[in-house]
Amino acid sequence: MPNADEPSQQQDAAEADVESFRDDLGPFVVAADATRMAMVFTNAKEAANPIVYANQAFLELTGWSRDEVLGESFNSLMARGASPNALKEIEKAVGGSHEDDPEICYRRKDGSQFWASIFVTPVKDEQGKIVQHFASFVDLTSFKTEQATCKLLIDELNHRVKNTLATVQSIVRQALRAATDPAVRESIESRIFALSRSHDILSRENWEGAGLHDLIDAALEPFAVTDGRVERVNVEGINLRLPPKAALALSIAFHELATNAFKYGALSNDAGTVSITWGIEPSRSGKRLILHWREKDGPAVTPPTRKGFGSQVMERGLAHELHGEVHVDYPPTGVECTINVPVPQIAGDS
Repeated sequence: MPNADEPSQQQDAAEADVESFRDDLGPFVVAADATRMAMVFTNAKEAANPIVYANQAFLELTGWSRDEVLGESFNSLMARGASPNALKEIEKAVGGSHEDDPEICYRRKDGSQFWASIFVTPVKDEQGKIVQHFASFVDLTSFKTEQATCKLLIDELNHRVKNTLATVQSIVRQALRAATDPAVRESIESRIFALSRSHDILSRENWEGAGLHDLIDAALEPFAVTDGRVERVNVEGINLRLPPKAALALSIAFHELATNAFKYGALSNDAGTVSITWGIEPSRSGKRLILHWREKDGPAVTPPTRKGFGSQVMERGLAHELHGEVHVDYPPTGVECTINVPVPQIAGDS
């Protein structure tokens, strides 16, 4: 039969541990009491890792009273409000096997939630054995709330921009319905589609950037996936991450090249091929991204008598947006285009 005095005895033992703890680390405990960072200290000598100290900031953050915390197993206390996945992360941190400090969503005593990052520091004795754990909690609730709000705003912005592109396309279609040359309508609509596809890629990446491979795949998708053309396109190069500005400018250039290849060049017959390769080369002004578009085995090529709109879009767009250069050559064997731009850097990259 359980001893009715057992809970009281456990509490007395916990309080005795606290007093001993205060005697051993008096100045440090005083400092921990004064800090606004939530902290708890545990006794790692015992298997349950009981809490021997919790500062006022921790009690205010979680809603627990000191009597409800002292002597409790650290993991069991966290289990009262954390998810199973969060508990696994906490256990790793306590065991010293977690590479990053876990971020958990925890429930206070009253059931409300807060986010916190937990920093667990083991304390070893002279023999190297862990005798205590110092756990501090950084309240991330405001940050997580702002993060969620920003995501909602970005999602809404993406939705509105997509609707705007659809509206622009509809306006253009209506305005050109009476046009005598259907090629004019197709030319404008296809470029809006290209812009929309680039927008979709960036939206999936939260407008943080896009991979060069992904941009090329999107540009070729309307042309290369039918009639076996996909097997006639060779793409080689690292999937370099590009910031949004560079991604949009290059995606338009790829669209112009792919459209020309499909209508007049290597993808307009049954035998032509397209090779797209790139690399990073040093220069006096810094690293440059050099991309080559080469076509062969298509219809015989003759140089145009004047620059088309597509060439102007590429040259002006890349020069203005990326301070780059575009060179298009027209040997009889197939169109060759070289794009030379400074290596675009995503914010935060070194």
